[in-house]
Amino acid sequence: MPFEQHLEKTYSQDAARVYQAAVKAVEKLEGKIHASAPEKFSFEARFPKVILNKTLGERTYLSCQVQAAAEGSKVIVEAYPLDALERKLMFGARQGVTLTVVTWFSAHLENNLK
Repeated sequence: MPFEQHLEKTYSQDAARVYQAAVKAVEKLEGKIHASAPEKFSFEARFPKVILNKTLGERTYLSCQVQAAAEGSKVIVEAYPLDALERKLMFGARQGVTLTVVTWFSAHLENNLK
């Protein structure tokens, strides 16, 4: 199982609405947005070791870009684990931590679109 995660999903809502739902998903998961380009519908976020009172064991970096599609929008997510200095963790990461964060992010994003 790779430590880096890539996710692409399409939604029927417009890009602006999906972007706002993604930002809310980061807030609900106790993440912090470090770089943001609202006009391009993209941001970079970092998540702590403990999310929703569950200890995952590693910090996680997540970038999200929302693109307008023919009928709705497309979300592209890239994520990977971070070390204590918030650099990309190249080895020694725990299995499934990044996947868990991406899965939770996706679930919260979809819930915010309802």
